[in-house]
Amino acid sequence: MRKPAESSAELGALHHGSHSNLLTDAEPGVAARLDAIVVPTARPVGELGHVMALSRSVGCPVVVLCSRETNAASAVSLANRLDAAVLAVDVDASFARVLPHFAADRLLRPHALGTTSDTSLKRNLGLALARGAGWERILFLDDDIIVDRPADLPRVAGLLDEFRAVGLANTGFADNSVVCHAHRAVGGSQDTFIGGGAMMVKTSATRSFFPNIYNEDWFFLLGDGVPFRAARAGQMRQRAFDPFANPRRAAAEELGDTLAESLFWLLDFGQSPDTAVNGFWGEALYRRRQFIDHIHARADRTPTPARIRQSLEAARGRSALISHRLCEDFLGAWRADLATWRDFLDWVPVSSDPAKFAWEVGMSGRLHRSNKMIAAT
Repeated sequence: MRKPAESSAELGALHHGSHSNLLTDAEPGVAARLDAIVVPTARPVGELGHVMALSRSVGCPVVVLCSRETNAASAVSLANRLDAAVLAVDVDASFARVLPHFAADRLLRPHALGTTSDTSLKRNLGLALARGAGWERILFLDDDIIVDRPADLPRVAGLLDEFRAVGLANTGFADNSVVCHAHRAVGGSQDTFIGGGAMMVKTSATRSFFPNIYNEDWFFLLGDGVPFRAARAGQMRQRAFDPFANPRRAAAEELGDTLAESLFWLLDFGQSPDTAVNGFWGEALYRRRQFIDHIHARADRTPTPARIRQSLEAARGRSALISHRLCEDFLGAWRADLATWRDFLDWVPVSSDPAKFAWEVGMSGRLHRSNKMIAAT
């Protein structure tokens, strides 16, 4: 590893610990109808109890996109016990046929640098389903997020008349990449940003999508152009997790974290992502690797230096596989995918009934509705 940065001034030239300057901190305003809560889930069905209670408080349905440790039938069974309006879908790789094929996926597949998570697939499916059902305002909410003040949600939804996206402020466990968690652990100043785990979107106002890469929500914000007019309002709590439990997590995040942090670095200076040319990515990769080395050299300041170093070494090893050309090619593929997604949105058949939309696009066999959802439609 190279000699790491020594001073805070040097570190500031390697990493921006906050991008909050890109957001508007807004007060919830005039209430508007929240049409649906979209939850991508892979955890046991019991984790959905909170969001179902939340939906009853707000008076809107929950769309549960299921895989791995849960399934649509068990989600609907829980909804019937809790008297919640739930539309649940079993999501697997076959759903990629319902959505466009993306050039960025084809680019990353031979390099084994894509993510194995299905979160992006589920969120894109949620966008398509909401558009097809005629839902204007939706809340993406992960199953490990707690909202303590449900009454605020309609007032937060009202802000979507002004902003493209509104993320709930996190008052719980910090949700960062593994490398940024390590930065905080060694005493670095590290903020959090809004994310797809608790973010409201107005479906008629966005033409963007979630690429299949870590920090997909940052790319979603960028996809509608800059400045992306995003706000932070209301509150939520992220449940705690151990970011250093498995070094493979750090490796899987490295490409997306490098790309997104580098593009937001430009935004911090008032520059467009289109200026990421003429050697930009070579410099960005150098900064990123120096930043990881800086944290690695200070891991002894933490209670678990060995675990943190293992994660940092996994990230550093993955970084060695990332070239400036790959970064440039990814951006080109992502821009092409934005055009593909917009063509897809123009094709999406719009209906007032999500079940009818699901039938029209050939996914009705995977869709399950709770008794309350059936009664409402």
